[in-house]
Amino acid sequence: MKTSDGRDHLNVDLSWEDIVWSDPDGGRIVLHGVLPTTVHPQALRPRLEWHALALLEGPEIEDVWQLEEESEKESPGINLASSILGGGIDSAMIEDLTQLEEIQTGRFPDPEPRRLHRLALRHNRPVYCIEPTLDDSDWEEQRTLEAKVSTHWRKLLGMVRIGKKWKKAVKVRIFDAVPPPKNVPRDMATASVLTAAWWDLTESRITPELSKARDLRFAKRLRGALAVERAQHGDDATLILPMVQTWRPSILAMLETNPEPEEIISSTGPSDRQEEE
Repeated sequence: MKTSDGRDHLNVDLSWEDIVWSDPDGGRIVLHGVLPTTVHPQALRPRLEWHALALLEGPEIEDVWQLEEESEKESPGINLASSILGGGIDSAMIEDLTQLEEIQTGRFPDPEPRRLHRLALRHNRPVYCIEPTLDDSDWEEQRTLEAKVSTHWRKLLGMVRIGKKWKKAVKVRIFDAVPPPKNVPRDMATASVLTAAWWDLTESRITPELSKARDLRFAKRLRGALAVERAQHGDDATLILPMVQTWRPSILAMLETNPEPEEIISSTGPSDRQEEE
């Protein structure tokens, strides 16, 4: 089977259970699958104890979330409207998500990562923003290469026909749907398929080599974050990572290569403490 861009289709795990990776040096990383802009029912929320939160974002995400919350207070629904009017792959996914009646979607900030972020702040748990900043020369080169590839004229031309590509991507992913647990709305399975199609098209903007390089760098920094927590909590150290459900196998594959941990420090935005008061 092929993806919408013609590459071999992987049997990406759309299961609802969290993926737990045990570090050979001790501790574990919990890959908690989330669906963008979607509120997760209680039955799909992590129940294990964790010591720190990791986000596959840069430090600016914390301020972005606060700005989205402030704008929602002033004009409810403004972020959703902006996302839909923005066009492209994101708009196609969100438009279809918001047609689902059994679940809450189209919510900003991204509900599940933000919920875990609030918990981390409330209980004074470290937050690790895994994406490097652009003053990191290697990461700057990575992002430059991604931008160069994604803005190639062939890629841009493909965006003109995004409606047709979107429908095809969704049809491909329908075969990977996994029914949600008991007492969880079946629309969550549909949302999972839509998210998988969105992820396929998003990743098709760059090359598999660039995707692997990005995921390897993230795996190194995740191991670095876990190493910090292991120094305090020993082999029980647990790092929770909310991430797009269909991205998990790629990150897991890189973690399983046991890359050299990269030093990283926890980071929280200056406005978050005030927000929790």
